[in-house]
Amino acid sequence: MIDCVIEDPRWADAGLEGLSTRATQYVFDHFGLATDQHEVAILGCDDARIKELNSDFRDKDTATNVLSWPSDERGAAVPGGQPDKISPDEFELGDIAISFDTCHREATQANKPFEHHVVHLIVHANLHLLGYDHIDDKDAALMESIEIDILEKMGLPNPYAFDGE
Repeated sequence: MIDCVIEDPRWADAGLEGLSTRATQYVFDHFGLATDQHEVAILGCDDARIKELNSDFRDKDTATNVLSWPSDERGAAVPGGQPDKISPDEFELGDIAISFDTCHREATQANKPFEHHVVHLIVHANLHLLGYDHIDDKDAALMESIEIDILEKMGLPNPYAFDGE
């Protein structure tokens, strides 16, 4: 289940709920998770709100594109390893916040469709909820390969590919 809360009305116009539902469903499908057995909460906000959240939870006084708060620590024991599997009795997987301003600016600067960028960030944030991270090069390589695979299944291009690749 996806619980989408829209604080910034631009997200309603951009279809955040539909984009989030689709992206989360593909992540769940990739890992064999049932949407009726697990919940992700997604907050569509602006730069001011995400800056506040980033400051409160990460001591970073700056806006960012997306934040995630897993409901439990699921990270791998070794760099590049698989995180703990989600058990069927874990209903709440965590929360995600996404900023319209930063997402729009990044998509424009990268000359990417806004919807593609948003879907990528929601997939990325969902992977954080499932215990994936990119602190270490091995972890980043694993996480990025899963993102690329999921986005490809969605018919979206590799977000890490450079022009000409």
